[in-house]
Amino acid sequence: MKKKAIVAMSGGVDSSVAAYLMKEQGYDCMGVTMKLFHNEDIGISKEHACCSLEDVEDARSVAYQLEIPYYVFNFSERFQEDVIRRFIAAYERGMTPNPCIDCNRYLKFDQLYRRAKELGYPYVATGHYARISQDPSSGRYLLKKAIDGEKEQSYVLYALTQEQLKHTRFPPSIGPGG
Repeated sequence: MKKKAIVAMSGGVDSSVAAYLMKEQGYDCMGVTMKLFHNEDIGISKEHACCSLEDVEDARSVAYQLEIPYYVFNFSERFQEDVIRRFIAAYERGMTPNPCIDCNRYLKFDQLYRRAKELGYPYVATGHYARISQDPSSGRYLLKKAIDGEKEQSYVLYALTQEQLKHTRFPPSIGPGG
């Protein structure tokens, strides 16, 4: 049976390369972009920013070239609840929140994984520069720094659970030395 993975595609180079590498490694891939908010709702109009229409079209184009299905999942309500509201509450308490960590924790590696599982895809793949290995003696999954130290991103993934790490794939060939 062929391995299956949903590839989180932002429209950028790293997630596009991740989709290509996952397909090359024999995975049956589905490309997805998470729609998290409307730029106009946060005061950005007609500019290229995170989650823009241009990003969606870039991701769709790559998926088409790779001959993989592509979808946009609307997680904007969950983003508002799990990221924006948490950010505001922490900021009001004098903390310095990092919304990227909460987005990874609650959306990309939780909600997106749940959707993947519902669709029969046991893995979520991203273009993050990090590595996952399994300790042979304990069976625990270990989040490790990327081989390419200049693009290292494991620090925004530190909150991932054992279950999330078990069902996450970072293509090993991404970046120099991978």
